[in-house]
Amino acid sequence: MQTAERKNQTSIAGFILLGFSDHPQLQVLIITLVFLIFLSALLGNGTFLTLMCADPRLHRPMYFFLSNLSCLDICYTLTTLPRILGSLFMRDKSISFLACVAQLFLFMSFTIAEFVLLAVMAYDRYVAICNPFHYALIMSNRVCTVLAASSWIIGFLGSSLVTDLIAQSSFCGSNEINHFFCDLTAMIKLICGDIHSLEVVISTEGVFLGINIFLLTLISYTCIISSILKIPSMEGKRKAFSTCSSHLIVVVLFYGTVIFYYMRPQSMYSPEQDKLFSLLYTGLVPMLNPMIYSLRNKEINNALRKVRTRNKCFQLS
Repeated sequence: MQTAERKNQTSIAGFILLGFSDHPQLQVLIITLVFLIFLSALLGNGTFLTLMCADPRLHRPMYFFLSNLSCLDICYTLTTLPRILGSLFMRDKSISFLACVAQLFLFMSFTIAEFVLLAVMAYDRYVAICNPFHYALIMSNRVCTVLAASSWIIGFLGSSLVTDLIAQSSFCGSNEINHFFCDLTAMIKLICGDIHSLEVVISTEGVFLGINIFLLTLISYTCIISSILKIPSMEGKRKAFSTCSSHLIVVVLFYGTVIFYYMRPQSMYSPEQDKLFSLLYTGLVPMLNPMIYSLRNKEINNALRKVRTRNKCFQLS
């Protein structure tokens, strides 16, 4: 009987994503806001990728890593935001069990991959500023390709074990997930039975793929700032800092929201806060990244101006 009961629990047909149903009076505002964030993130990162491919002057390690970041940001938005828009427009909040696990797997993969990629980009800036004469030798095309590919591979491998344990877990009681996508913390609350193994895996990965990578990024920037402070001229300091300031802002935005989301004290957890912070790093941060990198970057602005001029000439002809 216990075996049959367990089988019924694990073979749950699907879940109900409650999303923002607690605020029916704000549905129009939420749809508009999410749609604008979604569209801006896709257009911004898509434009960024087009520039990277179109302009040979941007075929350098820093921009190669930026193109990977844009790909990850597009994947982020496509994994989560269309689900919100679909449920709000179609009023269908149901999602199958397999689709939910797949969404969790992809979301965690892209989160971990971006964590690793930001650390790789910090190392790239460290080599550029602290060891400029050997930069081309150290950051060769082969090394850059291996580092970028490793970020994606680590992301998919890191999420596979957690999602596999989630897929094998027993779900009983309510099938309502109080979130707008299949978030890990929201799904864990619906698991009945022993989750000790799952908690151990999550904690272990949190240390090795979260804290350690964050510390590596912090060490890289400590060395960068230390080197910049040793530059005698103010103009030299300004130029050196301008090459990494955009990346530092992105690091603070992404790491800050993710770390605060997953490492808050238990007393600060609430479904509404979870949704807000999730919307920040799944929509708002990917939308802002292209703007941050383009704002003070002359090479990207020149490439954009060149593309615009080319399009005008094409239209006139």
